[in-house]
Amino acid sequence: MTAGLSVLLVEDEPPTLDELVHQLGTFEEVGEVVPVGSALDALRLLRSRSFDAAFLDVSMPGLDGMELAGVLTRLAAPPVIVFVTASEAHAVAAYGVGAVDYLLKPVARDRIAEALRRVGQAVPAEEPSARPDDLDVLKAEGGGRTRFVRREQVHFAEARGDYVRLRTAQGDFSVRLPLSTLEESWAGRGFLRVHRGFLVALAAVVDLRTDAVGQLVVHTPSGDAPVSRRHARRLQDLLMEAARRGELGDTRL
Repeated sequence: MTAGLSVLLVEDEPPTLDELVHQLGTFEEVGEVVPVGSALDALRLLRSRSFDAAFLDVSMPGLDGMELAGVLTRLAAPPVIVFVTASEAHAVAAYGVGAVDYLLKPVARDRIAEALRRVGQAVPAEEPSARPDDLDVLKAEGGGRTRFVRREQVHFAEARGDYVRLRTAQGDFSVRLPLSTLEESWAGRGFLRVHRGFLVALAAVVDLRTDAVGQLVVHTPSGDAPVSRRHARRLQDLLMEAARRGELGDTRL
């Protein structure tokens, strides 16, 4: 949270919206406040990004704050919910959907401070980013066993949702890690992104092939990985350079 909390503010009354934007912006722990005037606008915004917290008005035309909160709690990374309203009538229901606070208009500064304190306690702490050297060896767990896979053992890596499947001569191993993180760390270590979901070790490439439906694939001792059209030229150039150095198709990996 070193960059500050990201806050979505949903309020259909412009004067109140402006006042809350101003008040929230005066707190050091708040990194940004994004205001919208309706629940539908909030849902459109949430298609493309997430927030640490959502301050929601309860009484709004169309989809109200309570209904919006019910939708937010089903998101993969739901924001911490704080209700802001002129009535105490929905307080019990508010805590029933997991809200951490319930603020009454006009909202006093000390109440906003308390709400932000509760939000800060509820927001999951960020895990430190992995350094490149940390990824020379990956810990793979499954079936009650833990294996340690060295980078040089990997023929290619395949994205599988929140996991990456590492294909090696010793078998397949899954690690909870974005493929983009491996790409960033291993780009200077002989690996190339050949497809949206595949990262290949150039030294493990035996040859390029075309499958039954005309898809270009990289053939390695651990299987084939598809190559997208936008990556094909770069891959062939790098393979040509590797072949000249005698580094292509080292099946001892």
